[in-house]
Amino acid sequence: MIFIKCRMNDLKNKEVIHIETGVKLGYVDDIIVDISCCRLLSIVIYGKLKFFGLFGREDDFIIRWNDIEVIGKDTLLVRCKIRDQKCQKGGAKFISSLFK
Repeated sequence: MIFIKCRMNDLKNKEVIHIETGVKLGYVDDIIVDISCCRLLSIVIYGKLKFFGLFGREDDFIIRWNDIEVIGKDTLLVRCKIRDQKCQKGGAKFISSLFK
């Protein structure tokens, strides 16, 4: 097994692309970590700003770590369904489902 180190700062510079459709979802903005077992659970892509941020922002994309297919030099390729729990818009429902 080969281990390659990657820092959070390196992840933030990578573009996230849906592997089946080629849609660019954005860049990694944050991560969700389970601190009880020191495991990375998900990556978070913040929603786009509405009217320069004056009207808030769209829902965030939260993508589970298991849905990441490839971590390349500049991109992350993910395989997830937008309306499925695995790649869901809106973080509150996803995060609450982790602790049930």
